[in-house]
Amino acid sequence: MKIKRFIGGSLQSNGYVVFHRRGGECYVIDPGYEPKKFVQFMKQEALQPKGIILTHLHHDHTGGARAVKDAADCPICMNESDAFVYRGEVDCRLKDGDILPLDGEPLKILHTPGHTEGSICIFSEKSRVCFTGDTLFDTDLGRTDLDGGSEEKMKETVRQIIDYWENDIRIYPGHDEGCTMKEVRKYNEEFLALRSGHER
Repeated sequence: MKIKRFIGGSLQSNGYVVFHRRGGECYVIDPGYEPKKFVQFMKQEALQPKGIILTHLHHDHTGGARAVKDAADCPICMNESDAFVYRGEVDCRLKDGDILPLDGEPLKILHTPGHTEGSICIFSEKSRVCFTGDTLFDTDLGRTDLDGGSEEKMKETVRQIIDYWENDIRIYPGHDEGCTMKEVRKYNEEFLALRSGHER
């Protein structure tokens, strides 16, 4: 899988275009700012957009979604829990376990509440990568004190989902740099605190 990252806005949010080859299929993940850059890149690579995947409802991750949709003629996808309260347009409501194929490579939707009720991660077993939105970062976890956030649900997400990810999986978060789960387990003190006492 090829991954093109765009950084935008005062919060330095990450958005991504994922694809395999020039002229192939692609998905756009979290186009929060500067939608023209996403559209220009897809045109430059002659990509065929299959959809826009929003990891959660916050504006710094969703702000450019409508403009990308209008330019690329593809659906906006979001977890059903966030879609109920999101003020923007949602064409496809995602559930835990849904599979979105990318030129034959399955992208699995994981419902990971905590930052928001409908936060998701997007996992590829084949490429060993996971797009984590604002759920998991290299050195911390997503905030749980905003609307829809829950410290208890973040703890469940850490213990029941993320802690089972193997060390070689590389995360691509909604802010800051990516890293491997091995590095998360070494440097992410918030993750380590929530998984404390967890017996696998």
